[in-house]
Amino acid sequence: MQVKLALPKGPLQDRTAALLKKAGFAIGDYGEGSRSYRPQCADFPGLFTKVFHEKDIAIQVAIGNYDLGICRLDWMEELLVKYHSDALVKIGDLGYGQRYLYAAVAGSPGAESLESLRSRSESLRIVSEYPNLAESFALKQRLRRFQIFPAWGAVGAYPPENAEVAIMTETSSDRLREQGLVPVATILESSAYLVANRDSLARKDLSRLLTALSSTDAGDNDAEAGAGVSTETGAQRLFIGEPVISLALPDGHQQPHTVDFLNRAGLKIDGYDVGRPSPRPQISVDGVMVKVVRPQDMPLNVANGNFDLAITGRDWLRDHRFRFPSSPVEELLELGFGKVRIVAVVTQGMPVASTGDLRKLNRDSALRVASEYTNIADKYAHDNHLTPCKIIPTWGASEAFLPEDADVLIENTETGSTIAKHNLKIIDTLFESCACLIGNSKALARRDKREKTSHLIEAMRRGLESRPAS
Repeated sequence: MQVKLALPKGPLQDRTAALLKKAGFAIGDYGEGSRSYRPQCADFPGLFTKVFHEKDIAIQVAIGNYDLGICRLDWMEELLVKYHSDALVKIGDLGYGQRYLYAAVAGSPGAESLESLRSRSESLRIVSEYPNLAESFALKQRLRRFQIFPAWGAVGAYPPENAEVAIMTETSSDRLREQGLVPVATILESSAYLVANRDSLARKDLSRLLTALSSTDAGDNDAEAGAGVSTETGAQRLFIGEPVISLALPDGHQQPHTVDFLNRAGLKIDGYDVGRPSPRPQISVDGVMVKVVRPQDMPLNVANGNFDLAITGRDWLRDHRFRFPSSPVEELLELGFGKVRIVAVVTQGMPVASTGDLRKLNRDSALRVASEYTNIADKYAHDNHLTPCKIIPTWGASEAFLPEDADVLIENTETGSTIAKHNLKIIDTLFESCACLIGNSKALARRDKREKTSHLIEAMRRGLESRPAS
């Protein structure tokens, strides 16, 4: 009998590896820094493990692809608050990875409280990685009018200019205040949980794993005890004044390249340090506000007018435009760094060498196409007549989905080495992507913004001219 266990990638990885080892299930090549998606457990030959982004684990266990999983409670509640399912069973708190889900606002002398949020007549903008929990919070608090803006991350950068409320996780309220935010409510206390599929509990003997993991104490509980958060509070707002131009810069993999490029362009930015940048670095150009957000979120934010200019990837711009063909976002400059190919990938064992071969496969069910680029994946399937087809959204660690949980992956790659390492092969290149400067065409046409935007664009154009020859 095979038992399938979904393990978390990222911050929980090291503590989860320690828990499994202490429980007698040491898993090779799974721990901090490991890049394996299918680590092996020599102590349990019938155990199949796969590594996912936490947000995907709750979904994979709920739909029955995996018998057991380890992820934090907040991602489970994000799924269950909208999709009420008894298929996902919470077995127990594992005692580590503690954090809190807060409703936070920007600090000011008259900071918002829950009561003031309820009394507002104008629509409240709420930004979150947890759109389902954000909507549930707004409804429970009887907020009169609100809009939910889903984001991939870095939501603490949005208040107060681009959102009034951020629903976000942190390890303590002090960490929020370091970002110029104050909590008005604690929505959820979260930590790592062992979860199971209800049908698997009934059909399979999972007692060996359940007993070992449930009785093992791997807790650190080093977060702020109880968080000490009042449900209504006030604090200092750190941001004062209305900037003329708003510029979004990327975090993550594109950040080091962006830092080098901005230095060449003569745009000095304090606080945009590689590693853990400030959400609000300072730029050496008067009248310009800078925020650091996820590249995935930038095209929609520029379209909505939250930012005038942004540095993102052409892949994310194209994914946005496939969904919103009439979007006012336009590419202003190709910046040249962060070059990747967007490719169609299958497992080495699949008897196909091209997209055309996919159409010829004899299949009893819909072709499963997994991707972070859901709109690009959908258009790829439509344009190539891959019907019937099912698009599976992912939140990272996408290579792990093949072949058990998806048939095709639409992914980005720089050299193709990571794809080959995971026993996968490229069957098609959809397009090539690199970093680009994007802007809102309506904002660029405004007379009061034209001078500043032109100054920034010209500075970046000079940065392109001064780049070293490749």
